[in-house]
Amino acid sequence: MNSSADARRPAAIAVTGLTKSFGDKVVLDRIGLTVPEGTIFALLGPNGAGKTTAVQILSTLLPADGGDIRVAGHDLAAEPEAVRAAIGVTGQFSAVDNLLTGEENLRLMTDLHHLGRARGRQRAAALLRQFGLEDAAGKSAATYSGGMRRRLDLAMTLTGDPELIFLDEPTTGLDPRSRRTMWEIIRTLAAGGVTIFLTTQYLDEADQLADRIAVLDRGRIVAAGTPDEL
Repeated sequence: MNSSADARRPAAIAVTGLTKSFGDKVVLDRIGLTVPEGTIFALLGPNGAGKTTAVQILSTLLPADGGDIRVAGHDLAAEPEAVRAAIGVTGQFSAVDNLLTGEENLRLMTDLHHLGRARGRQRAAALLRQFGLEDAAGKSAATYSGGMRRRLDLAMTLTGDPELIFLDEPTTGLDPRSRRTMWEIIRTLAAGGVTIFLTTQYLDEADQLADRIAVLDRGRIVAAGTPDEL
């Protein structure tokens, strides 16, 4: 991890003064952070720290109360459609449809991205291979293990070839083997030039994966730096 080289890269995410409240409760209190392109950034913090709210705002799912936010080179408030076209989001709760097979879930996503029949089939097949789901492609997603569902969920996120991916606690509830598999997938995506913004409660996960870490507690960044610095 070369922090000086990372600092020279264009910013995939640049945030200053991000605030968000729900009623009288301040959830994000003037947050500032920068994520260089092609790096893995981890937002670390306990339950209730504001991690998911931050992801929802940065991925256009929730409006901010204040702040200057640029994602994938676009102003979040002025160009939300351009932001959505550049990103993928894998939330805490799976978007997998249990009534469909693994392949059908992926084909549904390729249709939503208007890839066309032939290209959609090719993209779905490639993602099933990439995520080790070929043997289970024709099986109902309801029969998948937790790790398989998470892999399918992430594969669905990648159907549109996003340049920036938000992963909200991607390994919560997974067994150790599935967790390590997910770590390898995340590293491979980053090595291919995809920017990864992940949230986690696990210090070891942030330490293993991230080029830079920010620690969020009670809506504020209380520490930030490389794993070695922290």
